[in-house]
Amino acid sequence: NENGGKLGKLEALEYWNLTYTPPLAGSDSLYKVSFEWDEELGIPGAIILRNNHAAEFFLKTITLEDVPGEGRIHFVCNSWVYPDKQYKQPRIFFANKTYLPHEMPAALRIYREEELKALRGEGTGELKTGDRVYDYALYNDLGDPDNGADLARPVLGGSAQYPYPRRGRTSRPPSKTDPNTESRVFLPEVLNIYVPRDEQFGHLKLSDFIAFNLKGLVNQIIPLLEAYVNLTPNEFDSFKDVDNLYFNGIPLPTDLVNQIASNIPLEMMQEFFRSDGQQLLKYPVPQVIQADRSNPIAWRTDEEFGREMIAGLNPLLVQLL
Repeated sequence: NENGGKLGKLEALEYWNLTYTPPLAGSDSLYKVSFEWDEELGIPGAIILRNNHAAEFFLKTITLEDVPGEGRIHFVCNSWVYPDKQYKQPRIFFANKTYLPHEMPAALRIYREEELKALRGEGTGELKTGDRVYDYALYNDLGDPDNGADLARPVLGGSAQYPYPRRGRTSRPPSKTDPNTESRVFLPEVLNIYVPRDEQFGHLKLSDFIAFNLKGLVNQIIPLLEAYVNLTPNEFDSFKDVDNLYFNGIPLPTDLVNQIASNIPLEMMQEFFRSDGQQLLKYPVPQVIQADRSNPIAWRTDEEFGREMIAGLNPLLVQLL
């Protein structure tokens, strides 16, 4: 190839049904593809891959078996591969072998440079879900000037004295009031803020993220909750109130749940409420309470204080409860 190493013959995965199914973990799948290989091409150092299917898939590894003169060559990919039409260049994965820059084979150098260019991006334009760009921007989204001058905030970073910190570029449009401030988004749109696909939360972690953020924001969700709180809202009257957050939650009448549900997307509701009884604000039980449920003040024991001190905490510095 005039731009780099020699290319072998293109082969296709003709059918999306499994061709070989040894025991695999979870929902993993394994496919086989046969290549015609000419020894004159040398030892494979990279694989060019195009996804002609309509859906993206997560590619864990590729293993070449019986490579002449080498045996087995392993490619660690761990990347989402989107339909080929979403990429300017096809995806390329390199063999699991590292090189210092001056030791990299010349045949691979052009492909490494193209991959680095794709990851860096061009610094402009809207970034979309399938993009792989790792670009940076200043912290110019700390304020919300469109909702009031008192909510405006200066840009953090970018000056000669303070060039950092920087954040991942999301390419959101500027606010209407201040072109130097990036517009803000709120639930549920906040889940669509651009993050390189390989860095996004998995399904389970995303569900936890949504659930715990909503629980933390529960007092701002809807005023209907006010009719069901006690006479001292936002306060704990006893340690029993604290225990209820972990063991009982706060039961809500069905009509109230239905009214809240109409204001929150369904997928969030599934994480927000327990499926076995409409419990609100039921948090994971701390380990210190799990270990000794019979002792409601286990956190006050000398053993627990000693454990926290060794862990780097100061259990005496309680500022507010």
